[in-house]
Amino acid sequence: MKIPYEEGVFINCPFDARYETLFNAVAFTVTDCGFTPRCALEAEDSGEERIRKIKRIIRECRYGIHDISRVEVDPESSLPRFNMPLELGLFLGAQEYGVEEQKQKQSLVLDALPYRYQQLCSDIAGQDIRAHGNQPEKAVAAVRAMLATALGGIRLPGPRRILERYEAFLSDLPTFCHTLQATPAELQFVELRTIMQEWTARNPIGQ
Repeated sequence: MKIPYEEGVFINCPFDARYETLFNAVAFTVTDCGFTPRCALEAEDSGEERIRKIKRIIRECRYGIHDISRVEVDPESSLPRFNMPLELGLFLGAQEYGVEEQKQKQSLVLDALPYRYQQLCSDIAGQDIRAHGNQPEKAVAAVRAMLATALGGIRLPGPRRILERYEAFLSDLPTFCHTLQATPAELQFVELRTIMQEWTARNPIGQ
């Protein structure tokens, strides 16, 4: 099923165990605000080149959340990772040079520390850059603020309420997994996204 352009939120972030808590909280926040989280993990087609897949998803999303916090040197390669800045550049390029629909794109840039981006990549100083301090509650607040602005006045629950709902979702997640005869760790991103959508539909805001 094709996801409408206006609903798609491209999440550009690390996909490792250290970031998993933040990633899941951000994905839930996007879902709870009425949007659809999207990322490179949603397509496992080995026949589609990774960069082509990322460009396709970027093209299909009006909104983008870009976490550039993982800039430290990798202990194994002794090199920094540039995936997130590259994907941010692709998103901004689509916004600048794309057709009219692409020019409507809006993005939020996250980092772990405030103002660090001024040393890492000063050219993005004009973007909306928020520091999350590796704390899910701060990431949730930043994402909620960005999407609330995008909705132009439609009322959303506050960040504290979203966090409460996220904790309730995590408590219910094992029940969903039991039905699938899977553990939470075994879920693919598209499965987790579907469960988030089902949970928010069953538990509308205000109940």
